[in-house]
Amino acid sequence: MDKNMIKRNELLAQRVIKGLESRNMKGYYAASGEEALRLALELIPKGSSVTMGGCMSAREIGLVEALRSPDYRFIDRDAYDDKRAAMLAAYDADVFLSSVNAMTEDGVLVNIDGNANRVSAIAQGPKKVLMIVGMNKVCKDADSAMKRARNVAAPANAQRFGLSTPCAKLGTCMDCKSPDTICCQFLVTRYSRHTDRIHVILVNDDLGF
Repeated sequence: MDKNMIKRNELLAQRVIKGLESRNMKGYYAASGEEALRLALELIPKGSSVTMGGCMSAREIGLVEALRSPDYRFIDRDAYDDKRAAMLAAYDADVFLSSVNAMTEDGVLVNIDGNANRVSAIAQGPKKVLMIVGMNKVCKDADSAMKRARNVAAPANAQRFGLSTPCAKLGTCMDCKSPDTICCQFLVTRYSRHTDRIHVILVNDDLGF
């Protein structure tokens, strides 16, 4: 990555971290995926029960692989025949892994979900929520964050899941009511009432969608 972009990301991350702190959430900056992995494992005590939604960012930094260890009780949704049971187990987990579809420079988190298991767990349930967020997801304000979530993240995820939605075919949100739509539930997290619950690791990399 160009050194000017690295410096830009460092400076922007500090602004985002201050925004998160003002909203009773904790922010961290990792200069690389390797550093993000180290930070994440420091925030997850050994012996913790850990689960996740469909967090590509956690996979990309190697966190999911690291958690498939006897040191952790990883609830692997992919290993469950009963997906609903795996999703329900998330609400009583010690740590829930996620990312965001977008976030603002002043620390507001924006997420869109189809089944709502991810956004509901972010909102309530797990003792700690740990988010792995590439700097590519940081947007200027709430309006641009929502536009990113709907026009960048949603089409890419619809394509990833092989869904038959207008956005999967056209590459942009058409505000559809397709049976396959993944834009069913919108969660905007502007403040955490519970201190030390939501932790966001900002990574100097393009991660996820």
